[in-house]
Amino acid sequence: MKRPLVVTDCDEVLLHMVRHFRDWLDTAHDVDFALEGNVFVQSMRRRNSESEMSEEEVWDLLGSFFDTEMHRQTPIAGAVEAIAELQREADVVVLTNLQDKRNEDRTRQLREFGITARVFTNQGPKGGALGRIIDEFQPERAVFIDDIAKHHESAAELTPLVHRLHFCGEPAIAPHIPCAHEAGHAHARIDNWAEALPWLLETLHGERR
Repeated sequence: MKRPLVVTDCDEVLLHMVRHFRDWLDTAHDVDFALEGNVFVQSMRRRNSESEMSEEEVWDLLGSFFDTEMHRQTPIAGAVEAIAELQREADVVVLTNLQDKRNEDRTRQLREFGITARVFTNQGPKGGALGRIIDEFQPERAVFIDDIAKHHESAAELTPLVHRLHFCGEPAIAPHIPCAHEAGHAHARIDNWAEALPWLLETLHGERR
């Protein structure tokens, strides 16, 4: 019998990102970043300019952060321990929306925190990539964890048999982001590992339908 499978996002699920991105924008680029759940382009403003930042500028800054500042990131409370516990019961892989060239850096970053897991990189909605992972592992049961509602919508459409947990471990943005559970695209919404771990274990053991 194949082991169950957990496919988890990284940023705001395993590691804090936006808080460290905000601090770097502040000190290195004189950019204010309001963590209120708006899309990045609407949340950032240069302090020495009245004009809005372009989408290209924003994505260039985000790319620069992942190129040079990943060392700033810190684990979400309980994430490292939860992944270790889950790995006793299931295979665990990471599905992260980074360019493929950053796969090794993300793998190394997680390993330094004590999370040894295979990393899959992706761009855009995650349903297709999740489907390919499911096809490779062929688990009897699988759970997908992500902090972004559109990825749960994509997963629900393309991999409807996978259980889906909407999880955002960053308190500054969790209350503001669209909720995939409320939209009907996730089976649950839990934003801390102390409550998420029991839910995941019950789901992986087939105690939840």
